Formats: sequence, C-alpha cells, structure tokens
Amino acid sequence: MRLLKKITLFTVLTIVAFFILSNIWVVQSTKANVFFDSTALPDHRVGLVLGTSHRLVSGKPNPFFQKRIEMAAALYKSGKVDNFILSGDNRSVYYNEPVEMQKALIKLGVPATAITLDYAGLRTLDSIVRSKEIFGQDKLIIITQPFHSYRAVFIGRYYNIDAVAMVADEPTLESSLKVRIREYFARSKAVLDLYLLNTSPRFLGEKEDLNS
Repeated sequence: MRLLKKITLFTVLTIVAFFILSNIWVVQSTKANVFFDSTALPDHRVGLVLGTSHRLVSGKPNPFFQKRIEMAAALYKSGKVDNFILSGDNRSVYYNEPVEMQKALIKLGVPATAITLDYAGLRTLDSIVRSKEIFGQDKLIIITQPFHSYRAVFIGRYYNIDAVAMVADEPTLESSLKVRIREYFARSKAVLDLYLLNTSPRFLGEKEDLNS
C-alpha cells in the first residue's frame, strides 16, 4: 500500500511538473517572436489567420473571430501583409470557418485575390504545418490572440518556419476565461505532440499556390 501511494504521488507530481514546465518553455522560448506593435513586425508578407467560429454557442458574434479579422484587415491596409491563408475547420455545409473569415475580410476591404482558403486547419498544428507543406510558406505572420500566439509560434519554430505572431485584441477576462484555461493544457499537449507523439496533421495532400 505504501509503495502504491508513493508511485501515485510520484506520478501526480511528475504530471504537475510537466504541465508547469511545458507552459514556461512554450512562452519563454517564443515571447520574442510575439508582437504587439505592427510597426515592429519583420517583412514576412504572408499572414496566417487561425480559425475559430464566427459565432458563439449563444448565437452572438464571437469576439475572438472579430478581433482576428480586424487585425488581419489592418495589416493588409498598412502594407504589412500581401496575402492571407485563412485556415480553419470545414466540418459541414453549415460550419465553415475559412469561408466565414473570407467574407468578413472582404467586407473590411481585403480583396479576394489576396486570400487563400485552407479548409483542413482542424487545429493549430494542422494549420501551421499545412501552411508550409501544402502552401509552401516558410515565413509567416500568425494572427491570433496573445494567449494562443505562443503555442502557434512554438509549433511553427519546431517545423523550421520563421514564424512570428501579431496579436489581436483579447476579449474580456470574464468572456475568455474558459478558453485561456484550456490553452494551458493545449501548450502541454503541443509539447507531447511534437517531442513524443510525433503527431501529424490529419490531412495533407497536393501542394497548392497562394492566390495572387
């Protein structure tokens, strides 16, 4: 019984230590590549907008979606980005993140010719790997909220992509608390995916050119 308790305690402490250390690693190793001022961005020219639903479960507009789109449009209008990859989930005819992002960007003045849709960005890892393997990009400006940006850049750097993040405004803490908490676990999962599980995107396929 004592041995079992020791093993259980050791296991729990190991998991907790991994959780804490992996989060520290992801953030500390990428924070120099996360930008809050667009004028300081490197000249990468291609923006990767990570997908999320345009509406919440309640039916209200999703502030995460809105802020990412607003930042992407601002980067295009300021001349920081020439082309976008809009990468997200396309699980049914009723749910299509890339198309919703495209419609929102066009409404803000970004031409369709500057937009390429990636329908197989089922999660962050898939979106980033596909941007290189399918769309041939090894320099990216990733557009997402700050808490998400560190993991996105971490994955990009692992795959030898010169990835930086331009952060979009975050919703209030109250409205984003669950998402922020989930991100702590997602960072640990990313370390496992990259360094232990060797997780690959669910879908790859033939190479494609960006719209121009």
